[in-house]
Parts: sequence; structure tokens; C-alpha cells
Amino acid sequence: MKDTIPVRKGEELDTTKLERFVRDYISGLPENKMTVEQFSSGASNLTYELTIGSWQGVLRRPPHGPVAPKAHDMKREYTILRELHPVFPIAPKPFVYSDDDSIVGSPFFIMERREGIVLDTEFPKGMKPTEETCRRISETMVDTLVQLHDVDYKQTSLAEMTKPDGFMERQVHGWIKRYERAKTDEIPGVESLKAWMITNIPASQEATVIHYDYKLNNAMFSDDFSKMIGLFDWEMTTVGDPLADLGAAMSYWLEEDDPDLLKYALGKPPVTVLPGFMTREEFVQAYAEKSGRDVSHFHFYFTFALFKLAVICQQIYARWKKGQTNDERFAKLNYFVQQLIDQAGKETEKAR
Repeated sequence: MKDTIPVRKGEELDTTKLERFVRDYISGLPENKMTVEQFSSGASNLTYELTIGSWQGVLRRPPHGPVAPKAHDMKREYTILRELHPVFPIAPKPFVYSDDDSIVGSPFFIMERREGIVLDTEFPKGMKPTEETCRRISETMVDTLVQLHDVDYKQTSLAEMTKPDGFMERQVHGWIKRYERAKTDEIPGVESLKAWMITNIPASQEATVIHYDYKLNNAMFSDDFSKMIGLFDWEMTTVGDPLADLGAAMSYWLEEDDPDLLKYALGKPPVTVLPGFMTREEFVQAYAEKSGRDVSHFHFYFTFALFKLAVICQQIYARWKKGQTNDERFAKLNYFVQQLIDQAGKETEKAR
């Protein structure tokens, strides 16, 4: 299943300058002229496939226009991959980072290209998934998250790059501030939701590496789904409370009995609504059993994750509304933001 498209209008790269840079920093490349395509998924950073003969790489750069403070830090993501790849090889190997804006118009980095199956709203054409396959994918997602949380971050430079103490307090207050900066509409319930989160922050568990954008369409599987062979989009990775990572993962893990507005807000629902996939409750319990961690306060982490996802969508929608992006995929994100805020409010009732 082809995962790239021709480069979208307005997001083109100067291929002449870029090819010159690639040849300067990556040795042994074929003589063929470089071609560039774009990965169609993703609504944040821009990601491109670079091809020179048999060689392929992946370039990541920030979106065009103004971006949120501290967001889209290409050097940080490059450094995280450089540190994690040797100890967690599912993370792709990074090749080179550049802060020379004259090449593609922003800082960027290039990493290895991996080939496999990435699932989002459907399985590859011609493939009929069984409940056993869906269960196996679910178990692999749980197992890989547990493995990531077992990485000894103190043996990497992430120990110097991050501040795990007070992580959840900073997260809650920081994402509330991000929401206020990106606010475009008055949404009922958001003030009471913010107040509830501030007053209900649980004591954090022992810090681990957290991916913080752990979802099915950031994972790549082997053709028989027996293993995960790639995990992408490490921009939000840090060291902090592992249950925050689990909460974020579950905010993307929709199930069949979720509200239609939530399932269909971005088009087709993800494949996790199909029979055989774990429910969120099953996923969380499997994680608890395999990691040995206490998940009794999971409702807080899930509520916060829904709010955090709402803020991310709000930031993207605010950029579209201000004319900083013309991508029409973002034109109705405000409705999704409202649905996420509403769902998070319902989760606070469960927590009570």
C-alpha cells in the first residue's frame, strides 16, 4: 500500500539544494537524480520521502508559518532518535541534522526509511483482517510500550535533556496555557475541566522514556503483523510519568461504542473499532499486568490526554483560521476540539 503522494502545493522543497546537501553528508549514494514525494498522513510536521536510485531517506521539517513556542524542534527530535536508536532499535536511525534555513526553508533532519505496514483507518487493499490478527496487533502495541518504558534513560543524554521531577504539574499547566494561546471559540465546559485537572493531579510514578504520541498510525508492522518494525514521530518524546504516555495512547485508541462524533470527526474511524482489537480497558489492564505499574488513577491521565489532544487540534485549527496554512483537512477541526473537550468532561464524572 503506497504511503506517499506527490508533494502538496505550497509544501515543495528545493530539490537541487537538498540533493547537494544529501550528497555532501551521506556517502556512497547512487548517481541517479533525487526524487521527492510526501507522506500523506500527519497534520503537524511535514515529512518527505527522498529517493536516489536504491537509496531512500525520510526528511522531517516543521510546518510552514508561525508555530507554537518550543514545538517542532527538529534538533531535539534528531537527538532523541540518535540516543534511543542504539538501545531501542524500533526507533529509526537518524542520519543528519541541519539548521541551515537556506536548504528547505527551516531546520530539518534526515533519517532512515523503513518499509512495512502502517495502519490507520483501513487495512491494505485485499487484506481481510481476522479477530486473531487484530488481537495480535493490540498485544504488540502493549508489549512495545512496556519495552519503551523499560529503557534506562539514565544511560543516555535524555537524562540531561529532560526534567522528570514535577512532570505532570508542568504538563497540566503548560497545556492549559497552550490552549489559551490558540483559543478561537468559546467552548462550554472547558473552564470546569481545567479546574478539575489542576486540583486532581496524582502523584507521578517513577519516570521513564515516554513517546507521548504513541498511536497505531505512528507504528509500522511486518507483513504478517508478528512484530513492530518501526515507531515514528518522536517530536514529543521526553522523560516523565509513563501513565501519561498510556493515557495519550488511549486518547487515540477509539472503540466501536465511542460516540459517532468522536469516531467520525476526522473521516473514517481507525481500525481499532474492528472486532478483535482490545478495548481501552483491556489495553490498560494488559499494560498494568506486563509493566507491574499501578493504573488506579488512569481516569485522570485519560482525561488529561483528551484535553491535550484537543489543544493540539486547536493549535492546528488556529493556524488554518489565521491563514497560516491552506490545508482544507484542518477547516473543521474546531468541531473535533469541542467533541474532545466534551468527552474529557464526561471522564471527570467517571473519575469522581
